[in-house]
Amino acid sequence: MSQETILVTGAAGGVGSTARAVITILLKQGRRVRAIVRKLDARADQLREMGAEVMVADMLDIVALRAAMQGCSTVYFTMSVSPDYLVAATNVAATARSLGVKAIVNLSQMTVSQMSETETTNSPQQQQHWLAEQMLRWSGLPVVYLRPTAFFEGLFLPAARSIRADNAIRLPFAEGRTSPIAATDVGAAAAAVLTNPAPHIGQVYELTGPQSMTMSELAQEFSSALGRTIQYVNVPPQMWEAKLVEFKQPAYLIAHLVTMAQLHRDNRYDRMTDTFQQLVGRAPISAAEFVRRNAAAFAPA
Repeated sequence: MSQETILVTGAAGGVGSTARAVITILLKQGRRVRAIVRKLDARADQLREMGAEVMVADMLDIVALRAAMQGCSTVYFTMSVSPDYLVAATNVAATARSLGVKAIVNLSQMTVSQMSETETTNSPQQQQHWLAEQMLRWSGLPVVYLRPTAFFEGLFLPAARSIRADNAIRLPFAEGRTSPIAATDVGAAAAAVLTNPAPHIGQVYELTGPQSMTMSELAQEFSSALGRTIQYVNVPPQMWEAKLVEFKQPAYLIAHLVTMAQLHRDNRYDRMTDTFQQLVGRAPISAAEFVRRNAAAFAPA
């Protein structure tokens, strides 16, 4: 087994993070993994107990980032929604180029495929993902691009409160279809590339779940998996945005979520590929399986 070290950024991420899945898979394969965290806490301790080498580094601090990347052959770059995403991506690229990194696996978004110099979205995060991909191409670095659709975790775990309280999924998606994928599956696809990146350099992999469905159809999947009736309630977009403000979500994140909701209403997430199965060798988990794995989060209060 190769003893080259793989660097994983965003290792202590929260809801919808793929880094933990990547680290778990790589360590089980006997790979050497260095995990970047922004601070030492219980999550960092868990990573160390799993067998990862843990280093503290803010990706906005290029000196600390260089120290963390030193000696790593491959980098998995992922970062949560942040107004500093593009700066972090540029720091990672500049550092990787100076250190001669053999491959970068970049976690982007499927919306990037629908953007250009003349067409964009109102999400500053999606705009930064597009710009980051342009920058990485200009850099000449050996990059593999992963573009997942929406995550099950990002769509439904924040909605768990209403599912627990009154068996309702409340989102302003109208009848738009979407093909969510589990963050753990995106992590599995990333790990498959990281273990042998050479054949994938320069490729763009769009990752979707196994089905594209409306929210009403997804609610039926929830009902079947939980054994009780779950309904989809199409809430007015302005009311949903007001709730995000009420819950004191950052304005930058709200702009991203509101744009995602509009794109769903416009049916822009109605995409299907078999890329995940080609990379991993199995089908991505279904909506019902995601619900079963997270049943405790949706259990009645």
